[in-house]
Amino acid sequence: MTLQKLVASWFGSGLLLGKLRGSHGGSGTVGSLAALGILWLLQPIAWPWVLVMACGAAALSLWSARPFSTNGEDPGWIVIDEVAGMFVAGIGLAGAPLLVAFVVFRFADITKKFPGVGWADRLHGPIGITLDDLIAGLYGLAAGWLFSLI
Repeated sequence: MTLQKLVASWFGSGLLLGKLRGSHGGSGTVGSLAALGILWLLQPIAWPWVLVMACGAAALSLWSARPFSTNGEDPGWIVIDEVAGMFVAGIGLAGAPLLVAFVVFRFADITKKFPGVGWADRLHGPIGITLDDLIAGLYGLAAGWLFSLI
């Protein structure tokens, strides 16, 4: 496995469902859960570090998805973009607000119905692969912060 495929699949988590059931459908949720686990373990970490993690994951997504995004395709096993989006959704959040952010992020990413998410998803190449998740992550972040204020 190449380094780019290892990173794009978030160290193989995006390939797991394909190996278990022969389909990569749902792999984005697996990658998001992996990112949620990291955020959960690092809950006491200051929010600027989570922002750095989100920016780093976004940069890795742009780099690692490039060779696999031919003809405008977004292979289901590429989940580093979901990791980046989940890191955005989790900036400054812990506990129940983090879980709310996860749910809203996944809903926005899966349905593509939130403003900007569907548009970004239609962009070609690694920018389209990554940007829709970052925008969906912003919706998750907003929901998590609203929940924490209530």
